[in-house]
Amino acid sequence: MIRTRVIPCLLLKGQGLVKTINFINPKYIGDPINAVKIFNDKEVHELVFLDITASTEKRSPRLDYISDIASECFMPLGYGGGIRSVKQAEDIFNRGVEKVIINSYAVENPSFIRELADLFGSQSIVVSIDVKKNFFGKYQNYTYGGKTKTSWDPVTWAQEAERLGAGEIFLNSIDNDGTGKGYDIPLVKSVSDSVSIPVVACGGAGTVGDFGKAVHDGGASAVAAGSMFVYYGKHRAVLINFPDDEELMSAGLK
Repeated sequence: MIRTRVIPCLLLKGQGLVKTINFINPKYIGDPINAVKIFNDKEVHELVFLDITASTEKRSPRLDYISDIASECFMPLGYGGGIRSVKQAEDIFNRGVEKVIINSYAVENPSFIRELADLFGSQSIVVSIDVKKNFFGKYQNYTYGGKTKTSWDPVTWAQEAERLGAGEIFLNSIDNDGTGKGYDIPLVKSVSDSVSIPVVACGGAGTVGDFGKAVHDGGASAVAAGSMFVYYGKHRAVLINFPDDEELMSAGLK
């Protein structure tokens, strides 16, 4: 039995499913509902949907669309993008989503984490941290889809998020996003070692072996990926896929 969660991270832009490289140039992949139905058949552990333009457009979450996705989803579902109020979070939960994922607004208003955790429970509040290296190799947090640099570093912000009540950290490497070159293991390890809550590693997975490295070398509690689950082969043909238990166990995920 696979105990480590392996999570497809699906990006929404408008009504479509897209994939980015380094958080830019989103390429249309297909219909999100069709992807959910395929992942249902493959008995995926959990799904994450991120609306990548909601915050930059200062737009509220599209609740009707979230309802459509949640109604088709037979596994735990997390949603992030444009969440800026308790009412929005409540509306999302009421539509069948198990976890809300917050990033930009949480950095601007850290007390929002505590407010949500107190009302809905830490287990349902995920703080997403998008990280990029600067010219000197120092890790820095970014918000608004990787466009706005913050004063936080990932370790300090992860610790603060945990103190405020976050139940999980969703850690994404902007530099590795969509590249297939593997996770940024030093980044994953630095954050995982600094907090006691689960850390989900995201950004860069190219093989099932990368999952094992993130868990065993980086200390991640779970792994997420995008390109691996929407592309197939060296020519990156669009094909929704997911490894079976035997493949995952070969990477040491049990």
